[in-house]
Amino acid sequence: MWVAVGLVIVLLVVLLLKNVVGLSGPSPFDFDSREPLKPMVLDRKEKNKVLKQGFLASRVPQDLDAIVIGSGVGGLGVAALLAKVGKKVVVLEQHDRAGGCCHTFSEKGFEFDVGIHYIGDMLENEMFRCIVDQMTNGQLQWEAMDNPYEEVVLGPLENRRVYHIYSGEHRFTQELKKCFPGEEKAIDEFMRLIKKCGQGVWFMAVLKLIPSLIAKFLVYSGLINRLSYFFRYGTRSLAEVVNGLTGNKDLRAVFCYIFGTYGKPPKEASFSMHSLLLCHFMPGAWYPKGGASEIAFHMIPVIEKAGGAVFVRAPVNRILLNDAKEAIGVSVMKGHEEVHVHAPIIISDAGIFNTYQQLLPKEVQTMSAIQKQLSLVKHGEGALSVFLGLDGTKEELGLEAKNYWIYSESDLDALMEGYLKGNRDEALKSLPLVFLASPSAKDSTWEQRKPGKSTLTVVSFAPYSWFEEWKDDKVKNRGADYKELKDTLINSLLEVVYQIFPKTKNKIEYMDAGTPITNQHYLASPKGEIYGADHDTSRFSTDVCISMRPQTPIKNLYLTGQDVFLCGFAGALAGAMLCGSAVLNRNLYVDVFNLCRKLKQAKTKTQ
Repeated sequence: MWVAVGLVIVLLVVLLLKNVVGLSGPSPFDFDSREPLKPMVLDRKEKNKVLKQGFLASRVPQDLDAIVIGSGVGGLGVAALLAKVGKKVVVLEQHDRAGGCCHTFSEKGFEFDVGIHYIGDMLENEMFRCIVDQMTNGQLQWEAMDNPYEEVVLGPLENRRVYHIYSGEHRFTQELKKCFPGEEKAIDEFMRLIKKCGQGVWFMAVLKLIPSLIAKFLVYSGLINRLSYFFRYGTRSLAEVVNGLTGNKDLRAVFCYIFGTYGKPPKEASFSMHSLLLCHFMPGAWYPKGGASEIAFHMIPVIEKAGGAVFVRAPVNRILLNDAKEAIGVSVMKGHEEVHVHAPIIISDAGIFNTYQQLLPKEVQTMSAIQKQLSLVKHGEGALSVFLGLDGTKEELGLEAKNYWIYSESDLDALMEGYLKGNRDEALKSLPLVFLASPSAKDSTWEQRKPGKSTLTVVSFAPYSWFEEWKDDKVKNRGADYKELKDTLINSLLEVVYQIFPKTKNKIEYMDAGTPITNQHYLASPKGEIYGADHDTSRFSTDVCISMRPQTPIKNLYLTGQDVFLCGFAGALAGAMLCGSAVLNRNLYVDVFNLCRKLKQAKTKTQ
């Protein structure tokens, strides 16, 4: 029996190599495209010349190879990949600046990031760093955060416990053991499992790259679960696995603390997803030098160099199809008129719900293949943000280049359940999950750009339904009751801020809050979510994995970004890599792996 299984696996490997490692045509990673660092552009007006190029029909390049809907990192990323092999791509963004969740905004002399708080796995010449370097010609710089880079704060003020999260597998493990003597076995087993699951994520990419029939065979034969811990634990909840390792409630909370980076409490979260994130940050945490807008700022020139363009204030209202129901272009609303833009390839970074339910004709939406995909996923949780502008430097205010995760108790599931099922007005007075960070403290250029000032960002979650009644009101003028609700939210979070950073009291010059309907307006997220389709355990079933591919049931229409792979900056870039692989008919992961190997060999020779 096992001999037969072995032969089947060998046959599958041969087929995978044949179908996954496509090497026809040029690759974006044929050579190292990094250029000597140019002087950083710190002037906001100069940067806006790149980030805020308004749409005009007369400015659209002729003979386009592809159109990308949305300028999040998934959209800009795939556009940059195609541009690097000479494809002329136009990216269309509905907001007034490019970047999606990577954009920044300015108010009262302060600059705020909306979605980038920290990035992991940015070691030089490693695969993820290499992808980003090639997409930006090496111009995007990264700064390491403090170590410990995060603090987990548990319990009420009178009984507060603080646990430091260090980078480096050995340091991370040893510090946990110092905090929890007697739990060494649980900690070692937790580390073993997260490494196994994190390393197995590549099979998720493989299933999305290989032909569908082979992917289905791997899934329905059960072989994929034997080959990958990621899928073996994908539909097991984080709480189930962690609670089986230890009865120590604080240790359970520390194991689970980072669930806010994808928005699901431990009993609904996938252990594999959680493992992947911990592995992502294990080498350390980084922040883009100059702020999050640097990401789009350095990707756009790569797209333009090949003859493409990135336009803002370019809301796509529908995807154009021919009589054969093939995608041939998009319609952009310019005032009250439609402008049609055509290309042989259409790529959507607008998310699966917007793409299928808003941009396709009703009769196409009802296709069984589209309805099946929609039935497999649901909307993620709505996000809350509070932005604070402060008078004072990071030294004067006691700010550091690290993040804080603050929970009022260690039973994270009970906290979240009670909050989400509670009365809205009362619940917003005491949020159970608070993420707190200072973007200005993480950026070495900040003092030069905004001397004597600092910023703080606070993030949490709330149901879209709590704010839905104001969704059709005018932005920044939604009425006194909405403003009162936002003030309640801000005031409750200020108490948390002052507990962590007491020197910030009486130093606030600007404050405002964003709710799920804020995200809906500026990010075009249907239910105010920032992580795309929900990341509960069902998202990591093998059925969902093989169904959610870059290719759609509509010929010439592709998906990119978070919904193709996983959430966050790294997940959206992985979606771009998968989409680029599908469009170019080659495995870009093999290409970048080969480039990384060459770069490491070259560095070894020079040492």
